[in-house]
Amino acid sequence: MFRRHEELDATIVAVGPVGLMVESGGEVGFIDQVKHPSWGNASAGPPRVGDRLHVVVLDESREPPRFSALQRDIDIARRLRDGNA
Repeated sequence: MFRRHEELDATIVAVGPVGLMVESGGEVGFIDQVKHPSWGNASAGPPRVGDRLHVVVLDESREPPRFSALQRDIDIARRLRDGNA
């Protein structure tokens, strides 16, 4: 299973009005619309099924687990893993 602050490569398998379903290593996760770079950024393209993303695990205890594709969340997770929070 996933671990909090773990970084993964994931593939979008579904796009919905509130977020994305992604798959990584045969497991499914969810990215809320505000945790994908395209929402709120007109210059970023919309998410599409088949797109590959680098993500970080925010909450592995939820069903499905929650991820983020935002660089700031990835950077925070790296600092937390390194003990520099």
